[in-house]
Amino acid sequence: MAEKIKLYDDSKCTGCRGCQLACKQWNALKAGQTKQWGSYQNPPTLQPNNYMIIHFQDVKDAKGGVKWLFRKEACMHCTEAACVTVCPSGALYYNKEFGTVGLNHDLCIGCKNCVAACPFEVPKYDAGTDKVYKCDMCESRLANNMSPACVKACPTGALSWGDKEAQLKKAEARAKEVGGTVYGPQYVSGTHMAYVLSEKPATYAGIHLDPSVPWSVTLWRGFLKPVSLLAAGGILAGSFLHYLIKGPKLPYDDAEAGKKEGGE
Repeated sequence: MAEKIKLYDDSKCTGCRGCQLACKQWNALKAGQTKQWGSYQNPPTLQPNNYMIIHFQDVKDAKGGVKWLFRKEACMHCTEAACVTVCPSGALYYNKEFGTVGLNHDLCIGCKNCVAACPFEVPKYDAGTDKVYKCDMCESRLANNMSPACVKACPTGALSWGDKEAQLKKAEARAKEVGGTVYGPQYVSGTHMAYVLSEKPATYAGIHLDPSVPWSVTLWRGFLKPVSLLAAGGILAGSFLHYLIKGPKLPYDDAEAGKKEGGE
């Protein structure tokens, strides 16, 4: 199966939030109570019950007027995902078939390592369930040869799902056409979600201008984890060698030792 990515073109987005609603419907996410905070954007950030949101932002255009900027935010599905690296239970995993990062909630222990490690600050912790939540690129739909729910619901073509190489070529051509830039694939060894931004990235509120994997994750992956595995292997090897030399420890061994110490 050819590697695929999701492409979001903000120049075609009308902020209808059909994608946002489709995501909640497909994943059976409950609604949450929010408060007016001076923006049409709702909710204000990603939440355990909101795997994706559309950011609303008004900026001054070249003529001194005001224009709307929209930006979709969701999991970027990194090729070398920091969240997968630090997950101790295997709840987060890299799906090689689709090139996406999945999440098995049954295995999640709520340690929040992924929350700290993600360079895009995507995974969100729910204290009520003691688990972490995020977009899995509609893995259940992909497994049945369907596009992600958000892509299916988009009425303007701002969202598309397709072969990686073709999508990146389309993104570069569109960015050149609108005088913008492509954001996403150039970071953290590549992502499976890309943006066509009609403005410079710095114009977008809340966007990560230089997302990078924390040094602690790099240290763990490159040094501490291999050392810990060697140490664990050494303990197992030592235990096995002791078994071969001394034999198994039987229940009456302790009793016999106690008699000798008591002089009996």
